[in-house]
Amino acid sequence: MQNSEKEKAILVGCGPKRNEWELLSTLEELGSLAETSAAEVIGKAVQFRDRLDPAWLIGKGKAEEVAQMAEEREADLVIFDHELSPAQIRNLERLLPCKVIDRTQLILDIFAQRAQTKEGRIQVELAQLEYMLPRLAGRGKELSRLGGGIGTRGPGEKKLETDRRHIHRQIRDLKKQLEEVKKHRRLHSERRKKNEVVQVALVGYTNAGKSTLLNRLTGAEVLAENKLFATLDPTSRMLELPSGQQVILTDTVGFIRNLPHHLVAAFRSTLEQVREADLLLHVVDAAHPEAAEQIAAVEKVLEELQATDIPTLMVLNKADLLDGQGIEPDGREIVRISALREEDVDKLKRKIENLLRSKPMTVHLEIPIERGDLLSALHRMAEVVSAKANDAFMEIECRLTDKQLEKLPSELKQQVT
Repeated sequence: MQNSEKEKAILVGCGPKRNEWELLSTLEELGSLAETSAAEVIGKAVQFRDRLDPAWLIGKGKAEEVAQMAEEREADLVIFDHELSPAQIRNLERLLPCKVIDRTQLILDIFAQRAQTKEGRIQVELAQLEYMLPRLAGRGKELSRLGGGIGTRGPGEKKLETDRRHIHRQIRDLKKQLEEVKKHRRLHSERRKKNEVVQVALVGYTNAGKSTLLNRLTGAEVLAENKLFATLDPTSRMLELPSGQQVILTDTVGFIRNLPHHLVAAFRSTLEQVREADLLLHVVDAAHPEAAEQIAAVEKVLEELQATDIPTLMVLNKADLLDGQGIEPDGREIVRISALREEDVDKLKRKIENLLRSKPMTVHLEIPIERGDLLSALHRMAEVVSAKANDAFMEIECRLTDKQLEKLPSELKQQVT
């Protein structure tokens, strides 16, 4: 099969009848993931059952039906919307006439395609190997006919037929490399904190419009595609607020329902940027029919990252596509916008500024003309209302929160009564 050809995929879902709506919804999302990974969905199969079959996931009878469908339609792979156990993979691969992968492998495949930075590639390879390790036993004949493609791409591809000891060594080496990258990231983070730069992080469900919003707010030119996981590596840009205050705005990888725990663990160093933020912008595709479920999925990941105590503004994006009011998230700080409307982008900037102020006080300071470093620090962390120069000093009027006041250089803090 040529790389340019799409692999033909059959999707399989399984769950209780009472959860039919959720089951069909996640299967639809699985189809979008498959298309993102350059597959063509040629069929779907669903089995309603209260308990998953420990040997086959869907039961042997249903598995035989899927095998017949795969043979008749000449499918290249069958994708299960559950993480398969090693035993289930072995049994299904012996029965089905094509490659078998699960939701986790599919997401790992997309990440393998899209990771651009050294850190991103290390994280993906680490997640692939940790997923693969317990699933190696008894997979000789089946591995020989995988033939590359979806589920086997990326850094992990060359490791598929290596032994466990080698994989354990690789995992140790990758964790050491990742720790080195994390040290480098921590140095940058400490430098930002020393300079008192305010950090704002964009979080949200994949394809909610975070990258588009980053571009509109900062004038950046980050890739913004209508695909799941279009952005994988975090991107930071300087955002200037209406007052002139500058903050760092970071776009992070999108979240998704049932995000593989291997990925959450491997990408924890990248996602630490979320925990370090002074403000989170939770971007929601307000026009999506399952916006409420997507909000819940994002908040679950934020809870895993221990980031629920960070002030958060929910940005209900794509408001131009709504017929009515749309969702009404209770008890949350929200703003409705369309990232495509200039007036809405300006409204969002003002909202960000107001939330960062948090009961500001107005103070008057005198900064020696030669101390440009103090003036720069003040501009970074506060709203400068006015600045007037005389022979020896700059007379500054600015607005500061209690938190910003605590971080003022000692020479300036002494002037505040």
